Amino acid sequence: MLSDLRRTLSAAREDHALVEEGRRLTDRVAEALVADGFARHFVPERWDGCAGTFTALLDAVSSVAETCASTAWCASLYAAHGRLASYLPEEGQRALWGGTPDVCVAASVVPPQGRAERVDGGWRISGEWTMASGVDHADWVLLASWAEGPAGEARENRVFAVPRPDVKVRDTWHPVGLRGTGSNTVEAEVFVPGHLSFTVRDLARAQPHAARCHTVPFPLVAGLIFAAPVLGAAESTLRHWWSQQCLRTRPDGSTAAQQPSQQRVLAKASAHIQSARLLLERAAQRADTAPITPLLVAENQRDVAAAVELCGTAADEMLHSAGARALDDTNPLQRAWRDITAARAHGTLNFETAAATYAQARLAAQAAEPEGAR
Repeated sequence: MLSDLRRTLSAAREDHALVEEGRRLTDRVAEALVADGFARHFVPERWDGCAGTFTALLDAVSSVAETCASTAWCASLYAAHGRLASYLPEEGQRALWGGTPDVCVAASVVPPQGRAERVDGGWRISGEWTMASGVDHADWVLLASWAEGPAGEARENRVFAVPRPDVKVRDTWHPVGLRGTGSNTVEAEVFVPGHLSFTVRDLARAQPHAARCHTVPFPLVAGLIFAAPVLGAAESTLRHWWSQQCLRTRPDGSTAAQQPSQQRVLAKASAHIQSARLLLERAAQRADTAPITPLLVAENQRDVAAAVELCGTAADEMLHSAGARALDDTNPLQRAWRDITAARAHGTLNFETAAATYAQARLAAQAAEPEGAR
């Protein structure tokens, strides 16, 4: 799956204004995402899912983001949340996918919010959870809260799977960019049986006899999921900037592409974006095939955050060089820039955090080397 995206690309292209204005996906776009395989991409094969690769997801999501970053954002998260849900106990997985693997899962798991109380047979959760992207078209929602641990143990960060009809969606999403993701707040007060919950700590444990996508630790791939739409949006920014700026004919008959200032922006922005793609492709390949070490995890976090920084820098420079015409709210150049700017605010893409993690991992790796090998 994810090899034929014609339905998604067509729906995203035709409905992009409706998605932007409605601040959520249209039904047609959401149905196309499911039909093209995003929801089932990481679902285990025993439930007729694809147990797919991160490389395939990066390629597909970035391609969709060239048309609509909001659609790509939801596509990436529907896939990623299916991977998270695979950590549910067997009975819980059956509740989600016993009928079909084409189940859209939204989530609000970072940071943990709401309240969870251990009760007979499970937990009772209550409160509100913010920024649940794609929740309007979801079948299930993953919600994280701090919960009481087993007797005598510390509290634990626990994720709960809740049927979408059991939560209330509040219209709170009014952002500068990624407007169509419908990342609204959800409210819930519901009993969650034990088989519909797992801990965040479980995400660091490889599942026995699982496909590769279910054995990689969460920090290795968390940022990649959010960076993929940024890459496609940056490539879209470059395409629109080129057509609006460089191909424009000047009064003397020359094109703007013949001006040194525009040539510099073109060369720098395109190099940054191509470098970002190489970094993200390498991160996806590591996730798909490389032996997992703490340093590898940190390198992925570094490279993903660096790639997003490169895309953001390129988009900033292109928008600033485009002049007053780019200020119109309907200009696709501005829309792509807004989407990238909004995505860069996500905590998993923070470069300072990634830099600190990388430095610590590299020091630890060096300390573990034999004395003569340093």
